[in-house]
Amino acid sequence: MQHFLSTIDWSRDELENLLKVANELKIEPIRNGMKGRSIALLFLNPSMRTRTSFDLGMQQLGGIAIVLQPGKDAWGVEFEPGAIMEGDAEEHIAEVAGVLSRYCDLIGLRAFPGFKDWSNDRDDKVIKMLAKHSSVPVINMETIVHPCQEMALMLTLKERLGELQNRKFLLTWTWHPRPLYTAVANSAILIASKFGMDVTLLCPEDAYRLDPQFEDAADRFATEQGGSFRISHDIEDAYTGAEVVYAKSWGALPFYGRPEEEWELRKNYRHFIVDEEKMALTDNGLFSHCLPLRRNVKATDGVMDADYCVAIDEAENCLHVQKAIMLRLLGTAPRRF
Repeated sequence: MQHFLSTIDWSRDELENLLKVANELKIEPIRNGMKGRSIALLFLNPSMRTRTSFDLGMQQLGGIAIVLQPGKDAWGVEFEPGAIMEGDAEEHIAEVAGVLSRYCDLIGLRAFPGFKDWSNDRDDKVIKMLAKHSSVPVINMETIVHPCQEMALMLTLKERLGELQNRKFLLTWTWHPRPLYTAVANSAILIASKFGMDVTLLCPEDAYRLDPQFEDAADRFATEQGGSFRISHDIEDAYTGAEVVYAKSWGALPFYGRPEEEWELRKNYRHFIVDEEKMALTDNGLFSHCLPLRRNVKATDGVMDADYCVAIDEAENCLHVQKAIMLRLLGTAPRRF
């Protein structure tokens, strides 16, 4: 049994095959590939695109999706092993995973980190505990990484650019009034490097660098796949010649869980907004973002409304790649792939 927790665990060939299946589903949807199958979707945090695309995707394949929000429309869940459960949680993930495994063929989980202690959150314990106790495949719908979003991005770039090897990919930090999670940023450098792209991570200063486990993995993948990975704090240098600009805001890890202190850094970097002047430095570059995006905060109206903005394409492609992932995990993907 294979889970889809992180693309770190999947080879480039396996991921390329998933994209082929997703493309086939986009061209000619398979309507009964999941007939009689079901997925439980556990959302500990808000979602619009991920929830809609998984729910709709399973329906389009002939299956059933059950959406649960522990702590709201379902009992609160404890994830710590050995916990003395005297708090708000009414049941442990061991029983939740066990029961849902008996009911459903797949389980998806969205669980953002606690934003208190990065040394603990960086281990991604919540989804690992679910996978440990589940007897069916588990899909990561965003924790400290967002592998489904990674695949949607790659499908979008392949549609527009074709071969991605050594294409210049820029992940840029951008302004936001509060510190956000690093999941999509972590994922962006992982997948772009695994697909052999020349990746630049642009951030205002070293405090905004990503966790070494992800930077080191990106550097390793780049070496293995014939690409490159570098860090830059120079806006003009990073944008010049880029073929893809991917924007995301995140908090400075040295100030994780201390937003008031982090603000003293953040307030100085409003100029990292993605605007038309920066995009003019690129090599006719594409722009994208995982959404949601605050217009004229993260990126200007001019960028979002430009022909080179593919954020809506990426959002649509979440539907197709997630259908491919579900089919692949249950062994019902088209055999020719």
